[in-house]
Amino acid sequence: MRIGELSRETGVAIPTIKYYVREGLLPAGRLTSPNQASYDDGHVRRLRLIRGLIDVGGLTVSAVREVLAAVDSPGEPVHEVLGAAQHAITPRPAATPEGMERARQSVAELIRHRGWRVGPDHPAFEALAVALATFRGVGRGEFEEILDDYAAACERVAAADLAWLGRNAEVDGMVECVVVGTVLGDAVLAAMRRLAHVEASARKFEGAAEGTAGEGAAAEGAVAEGAGGR
Repeated sequence: MRIGELSRETGVAIPTIKYYVREGLLPAGRLTSPNQASYDDGHVRRLRLIRGLIDVGGLTVSAVREVLAAVDSPGEPVHEVLGAAQHAITPRPAATPEGMERARQSVAELIRHRGWRVGPDHPAFEALAVALATFRGVGRGEFEEILDDYAAACERVAAADLAWLGRNAEVDGMVECVVVGTVLGDAVLAAMRRLAHVEASARKFEGAAEGTAGEGAAAEGAVAEGAGGR
C-alpha cells in the first residue's frame, strides 16, 4: 500500500507518518520509485502501536523510541529486555516532595516484606516513594495502612499479565505484549478501579442509606400502631 492508504487504514495523518519515519519510530517504506514507497501490514501494526502508546499510554515520542528499541532488541535475555521496556515506560516524577527519605524507607520495607526482587534503582521505586510522600504532605499518611493490600492485589494483576504474556513464545512477541499490556493495561486498570469504586460506594453507602430509611419507616410504623392502640 502507498502512504495515503496507510494513512486511511490507521487514521494517522500523512505528515505525522513521515515524522515518525524521520524519528526512527516507524520503518521507512520499500522504495518502488524515486518518489514512491510501499508499506505493508507490519507498518500498520507498528503505527497502531505507536499511536496506542502516545494516545492511550500518554508516552512522549522520546519514551516511545526507548520502548520500541526494547521491542526490537534481538537475541537479548527475556528478563533483561522486559526490564528495559519497563524502565522506558515507567514515568519519572516531575517533582520531589518533602519527606522522601521516609517514603523510600516505606517502599523498601514493603519490598522486603513481600519478598520482591527489585531494587531502588527501578523508576517505579522512586515513583511509589513520591506518591507516598505526597500522601503524607496532604495529611493522608494513613494511606500506608492499606499499602500491603494494594501490593497483594498488584501481585494478582502481575500474575494475570504474565499468564497472558506466556502465550507468546517468541521474545519479540513477549516484549511487545508486555509493553502493550503495561502501558494500555495501566489505562484499563485505572478505569476498572474507578468502576469498582462506584460499585463499592453503592454497596457501602447507598445500602446503608436504604437501611436507615427502612429502619426509620419501621419506627414510624411502630409509633403509628402505638398511637392507634391508645
